[in-house]
Amino acid sequence: MDIVKDRVCYSKYILRAIYSSGSNFVLVLLVSSVFICCHQKEDVESEDENIEPAYQVLERLIGERARELVLTLAENATQDQVTISAANHKVTIEGNSIPAICYGAYTYLRKIGALHVSWEGNRVQLPQQWPEYTSQTFKTPFVFRQYLNVCAFGYTTVWWNWERWEQEIDWMAIRSINMPSAMEGQEAVYLRLWKEMGLQESEILNHFSGAAFLPWHRMGNINKYGGPLPLNFIQKKETLQKKILHRMRELGMKPVVPAFSGYVPESLKKKFPHANIKQLQPWEKGFEGTYLLDPKDSLFLQIGKRFIEIYQDIYGDASFYLADSFNEMKPPVTADNKQQTLAEYGEAIYKSIQQADSSASWVMQGWLFGNDQEFWDTTSIQSFLSKVPPSKMIIQDFGNDRYPGLWKQTKAYGGKQWTYGYVHNYGGSNPVYGDLEFYNKEATDLISSSEKRNLVGYGVLPEGLNNNSLVYEYIYDLPWTSQGIVWKDWISQYTHDRYGYTSDTILSAWNELKESVFQTRYWIPRWWNGGGAYLLFKRPTANIVDFEGYPGDAKKLKRALHILMKEANANKENTLLIHDFVEFSRHYISMRADSLLMASIRTYKSGNYVKGDSLMNTAFSLAGQLDSLIGIQPLNNLSLWLNDAKQYGDNEGESMLYINNARTQITIWGGDNLKDYASKSWQGMYIDFYVPRWRIFMQDLRKALVEKKPFNEEATRLKIKTWEENWCQQKTVPSRIIVDNPVERVSELLR
Repeated sequence: MDIVKDRVCYSKYILRAIYSSGSNFVLVLLVSSVFICCHQKEDVESEDENIEPAYQVLERLIGERARELVLTLAENATQDQVTISAANHKVTIEGNSIPAICYGAYTYLRKIGALHVSWEGNRVQLPQQWPEYTSQTFKTPFVFRQYLNVCAFGYTTVWWNWERWEQEIDWMAIRSINMPSAMEGQEAVYLRLWKEMGLQESEILNHFSGAAFLPWHRMGNINKYGGPLPLNFIQKKETLQKKILHRMRELGMKPVVPAFSGYVPESLKKKFPHANIKQLQPWEKGFEGTYLLDPKDSLFLQIGKRFIEIYQDIYGDASFYLADSFNEMKPPVTADNKQQTLAEYGEAIYKSIQQADSSASWVMQGWLFGNDQEFWDTTSIQSFLSKVPPSKMIIQDFGNDRYPGLWKQTKAYGGKQWTYGYVHNYGGSNPVYGDLEFYNKEATDLISSSEKRNLVGYGVLPEGLNNNSLVYEYIYDLPWTSQGIVWKDWISQYTHDRYGYTSDTILSAWNELKESVFQTRYWIPRWWNGGGAYLLFKRPTANIVDFEGYPGDAKKLKRALHILMKEANANKENTLLIHDFVEFSRHYISMRADSLLMASIRTYKSGNYVKGDSLMNTAFSLAGQLDSLIGIQPLNNLSLWLNDAKQYGDNEGESMLYINNARTQITIWGGDNLKDYASKSWQGMYIDFYVPRWRIFMQDLRKALVEKKPFNEEATRLKIKTWEENWCQQKTVPSRIIVDNPVERVSELLR
């Protein structure tokens, strides 16, 4: 039987049998030929099986005609590359990996105007016959194209089911992403781990934060907040994560999965009284300090190893394990032992992974180095990384839109493997912005830089999704062009893909949009006086009159909108064109409402209460009308967010808990410093949350000024805080409103 199992030995076995039986040579050739053909057929089937997941991605996007494309895996390339050619109505895509092939297929389909894939919707318009395409090869020097911030698993994906995840993984594949973060399902591992350590299920579930806040629990920032976490949630996420990982792996992706970073339940101190477990300073005001097991303690290695063993038992092997022990948290070190202790910490985290899987690499976010540069000076960073082999570590340096050039200061992290990228989106908040020329220049300079040393990856790690689609399409094209992107050519192609056509009018509008809103590297207003994408979205304060202005150019944005208005009026059935017109108008009108609020407060303070009332009412009217109009956008509504949360519950109690989590996260989550961090430009939020609390504030301010009494702003803010908390306790799910003739109504507002 051993001979039969081996195809080569099997052929020799048949030939010997034929010769020994005295058979003639013709029969030998005949049998040999049959065997060789069968052998070749098996090889072809094997190759087809390898490429099958790529066909399935395309089939989900364009239907059965995906099978007309000839997709081929080439294994001899030294770097990721894909060659596209089309002649005689036959399209061939040859690449050395499935993500490269998917990117090549999407590139061809975009070039011929057949396909556009975005969060807002897809446009598919296949030709009867595949057009000619002169053979072209695309290459990228980046081994990995990374994607997804750990916070996105709270700010966006928390209520996603498998159907939605399948769409997102397809979105990743056609953009050649091959190193996505995969953070779902880790509570199943911790539940089993902490039970093995002697804790009861009930105290473990109470230790976990609520569903919408798990990313910050996992990073050691918080415990218990918004909980307890239902067991059903953990079981659902376990099932979901298995599907996610299976799909990512069959598409040739290398998902980054979690490892133990040192944070433990408080009750573990009682089980292990001699373990070095310290309570850290609170992450933010209003939260309790979490508990860190000293990485130098022998128990750390034991737990770290066991975590990965359990993880692999549930979810299978992985190549990359993410462990962040000090994300926005100061390590418990003193000045005299800082460098030595940091080195020991880094070594312990690395060893906890290596003991479980010697072939795996430690991945860590580089965010903390930019976030606290006073603590993490170059010497401290070098100490922390010093005892980890360069080939066994990857640092995700994704804060380059906020902390550019950090990798140069650290000399490319001392030769460790690292990836370059951006957050772009913070908190799932959705103002319109991005800095296309900055991304373009950074990518081209990076590719040619002699200082990048062991750079292995590139991409975006957004905290939230479903907004600014153009930015992500642009950024994931950059790794495949060493010469950079030529805006004129790229935007002409993009608009043709997205709308099914382009025109001088559209291109003129987009040139204005690029100059007005897509030259903003970092959305500054959200950090002025706390969180909130717009002034309207921030907890009210009278000092908004000190705000100096927005990044970008409002006049150019308005010009762009009036140009785009003509195109939208002429193409009212073009869903994505109308979406974009409303999107950019929403941004402009929100900023206009902010200006009116500022003017209203100034006018009240000047004593002109009639004009102040008029300005305030105009601001609120604009916000209210805008709220009703943006219902046409499928993703920008409170109803969807709350309904998804409700549906995730298996009973009424769970549904109500999830609705509370969902309401809290997009409003008061984060305490006094981060409140409104995850604010949303959604239908329902303007009219139901932002305007009412500003109305409370303005009424109190006006009353104090009219009565010539000191304005007790603190008392009003406390009143508003109580109102916010009551809003978060509401269990209702509002209905989505879709108005008729949105283009005309938006146009009226703009006029």
